Amino acid sequence: MNEQNKKTFDETIPYVEFADNANERTPCVLVLDCSGSMRGEPIKQLNAGLSALEKELKEDIDASSRVQLLIIKACGKDEAVISSDWVDAMNFTAPVMEAGGLTPLGKAMELALQKIEEQKCLYDSCGVTSKRPWIFLISDGEPTDYGWEQAAEKCRYAQQNKKVIIHAVGTQGANLEKLAKFSLMTPKRLTGLKFTEFFLWLSRSVSCISKAAPNADDLLEDIDDWNDE
Repeated sequence: MNEQNKKTFDETIPYVEFADNANERTPCVLVLDCSGSMRGEPIKQLNAGLSALEKELKEDIDASSRVQLLIIKACGKDEAVISSDWVDAMNFTAPVMEAGGLTPLGKAMELALQKIEEQKCLYDSCGVTSKRPWIFLISDGEPTDYGWEQAAEKCRYAQQNKKVIIHAVGTQGANLEKLAKFSLMTPKRLTGLKFTEFFLWLSRSVSCISKAAPNADDLLEDIDDWNDE
């Protein structure tokens, strides 16, 4: 394949999924803290939860074709890495996360906002409608990167302007006061290491929202299985 044909072929790849599936999309971004403090059982349970999310969404006929996922890993000293780029739930394969480094949540959330804007432009260019995007920030600590407060302000501004819905979830040891700066809503705390229960709830929530009327509520409230009041 020559370079010109290769370029043309590559540029068409993002549009294939929309040509085959023109359903309205519900975009969902998971920003996952994979810092060193997640080593051992926490990262093991996080990976088990992601696998449960994959299975649950794929088994839901509507959600599998309507929900799109993007996973961002906050890791290292100052890095935000895309572990799984935008993909319909039916084609989603849960990445295996590894723990290490610090907690650059500001960088990760800025990347999440950027990727949402890019995907919204792609939806528009392909004539695909979409629900308001969700971002779930999950952390067992607090931001460690320089300038995270400015990133948090951008997140609140985007939420105020109804560009995104942001939910912060803290696991054991998380600084909920700092996580709260990323969202207009009060953060929740995960009970123990109930990642699987959380991701099963998330799957049910995005499934319901993907099928809901335009003005329906943004989130289900049945969080008793994983929330630590």
